[in-house]
Amino acid sequence: MEMELTLKPVNITHNAEILLPQENTIITSRSLPEIIVKSPFIEANTESVSLFHLKSKNVIPVFTKDNEITLSHQEFIETAISAIATIFPNEPIDTPEIRVSHQIKGRTPDALHIAAKDLEEHQRTSYFERMAFIIRVPGITDTINGNKLALTIGGVRAYNTENLYNKKNYEKFKFFIGFQNMVCCNLCISTDGYQNEIRAMSHLDLEAKMLQTLAEYKAQEHLNSMKNLLNNSLSERDFAQIIGKSRLYNYLPKKEKSSIPELLLNDGHINTVAKDYYQDESFCRNANGDISMWEFYNLLTGSNKTSYIDTFLERGVNAFDFSKGISNALSGSSTNYAWFLS
Repeated sequence: MEMELTLKPVNITHNAEILLPQENTIITSRSLPEIIVKSPFIEANTESVSLFHLKSKNVIPVFTKDNEITLSHQEFIETAISAIATIFPNEPIDTPEIRVSHQIKGRTPDALHIAAKDLEEHQRTSYFERMAFIIRVPGITDTINGNKLALTIGGVRAYNTENLYNKKNYEKFKFFIGFQNMVCCNLCISTDGYQNEIRAMSHLDLEAKMLQTLAEYKAQEHLNSMKNLLNNSLSERDFAQIIGKSRLYNYLPKKEKSSIPELLLNDGHINTVAKDYYQDESFCRNANGDISMWEFYNLLTGSNKTSYIDTFLERGVNAFDFSKGISNALSGSSTNYAWFLS
């Protein structure tokens, strides 16, 4: 990569119209080949919905003590689209990919005494407690080890983290900018592109904090860090050692555990990583049993697809930190991650 990508806000008087997806590269190219989405970015217990569905079929929760409306899922997504248009006024974007879970059902007052099986469609109400979305900027891409990565922005909203039984207060959102590996649709997120908690009272407040996150993200540094993972590999013995130590990690005495870097993936994730070491079509071991740290990282992010929406992003960030830490330990750097290899 010859050109360094920097993201800076652009002063514009109106938002660019951004309706249809296209694609591009970090060395920007206006001939935009199609990006093919092979699988959802998160699976677990989620389902896919459209932005139109959220806007036309879902009620919007309120804070019950003052009946003030919450910032809805659709407003969160539309605010992100506006922020992206400000930072990338000349870049087309993909249609948002939206996944939801934990549907909250209700009914209209006139249906109070009707049996559930007899409800008419107009008498049913619902909204989703948890929602995650991503929006690709397909004109900004790079390739690592033959894997095409597209710049991707997204976020998570979980109403279960709000006290809706009180008066309106700051609402909490998770927001990120990173890359999506289009071979497997895994998200690649680093700490400097992730906000674990944005607190906002209005969509204007929310957009201002989104813009700050987008402008401060160091895309080239993130890409370079991921490419550096190719410099180190795990032998089958090293891989087995990490799997075993990862299983022990959650049972360590509290004092001992505090001195070891955090691992947020649970036994279910580790089981998936172990299985995919042998079976994954794109990132499994080679004929000698070795696996590069880039491939190992993608096994971690692939296993993270089974996380619930409200823990998905922080586990993705942790997977990247964990992979970098193990890679540094392999290269002889002084790091506490060596515990997982010892």
